[in-house]
Amino acid sequence: MNKINQLFTQRGQRKLLSLYFCAGCPTLEGTGDVILTLQQKGIDMIEVGIPFSDPLADGPVIQAAGTVALRNGMTLDILFRQLADIREKVCIPLLLMGYLNVVMHYGIEHFCQKCVEAGVSGAIIPDLPFKDYLEVVKPVADKYDLRIVMMITPETSEERIRFIDSHTEGFIYMVSSASITGAQSNFDEAKQEYFRRINDMNLRNPRMIGFGISNKQTLSSAQENAAGAIIGSKFVTLLNETGDPEKAIDALYKALEE
Repeated sequence: MNKINQLFTQRGQRKLLSLYFCAGCPTLEGTGDVILTLQQKGIDMIEVGIPFSDPLADGPVIQAAGTVALRNGMTLDILFRQLADIREKVCIPLLLMGYLNVVMHYGIEHFCQKCVEAGVSGAIIPDLPFKDYLEVVKPVADKYDLRIVMMITPETSEERIRFIDSHTEGFIYMVSSASITGAQSNFDEAKQEYFRRINDMNLRNPRMIGFGISNKQTLSSAQENAAGAIIGSKFVTLLNETGDPEKAIDALYKALEE
């Protein structure tokens, strides 16, 4: 069974925590160390960012991390090599998160094949049109048993959400707002209503809520309304500040208690 499906099947009532970081930042060769440290510290799933020169959905923290990674020389080939080197030590699901231009330039079939060789269970491609997902990407991803995770936002129609739910496996990435990534101090009533609305739809796939989670209030809200939470910008900031994944995750856990 795909590790993503396995995670959600076996979690029971436990709420999950997934983290994002950008491969190649703060150091080119640090990817494996970050992944293994997060796994050892109890993180359930990891999204490894593929740096890109024009990340439209990302806020300033993740944009800056991508710029550092590219300057450090990070490429998809290097990333796949790094992941393959630690494959036998990784038990939790890994997803690659990157933009369509990078994946298409690499080649869909080649990308999926290398994901399998590197122990990657899925991918998130924020700017992938759903039509292209169905017609071009999904058939190849299914061949390699990879999960392509689609995003929904407060502006996504119920019809579209149900269509996504019926044509994807793994989980749905529920973006907390239509804005770019970045830490927020709280989720207002409009976001809470959005969470409740999606809950009432009784979707087939589990959901993970991401964008803006950085403290106890936002984490609790996300975990109350979904299978778990995804944290990106807050962890990336701490990783850049400390330069040490163990110190960064410890600082994140402390922040999530406040």
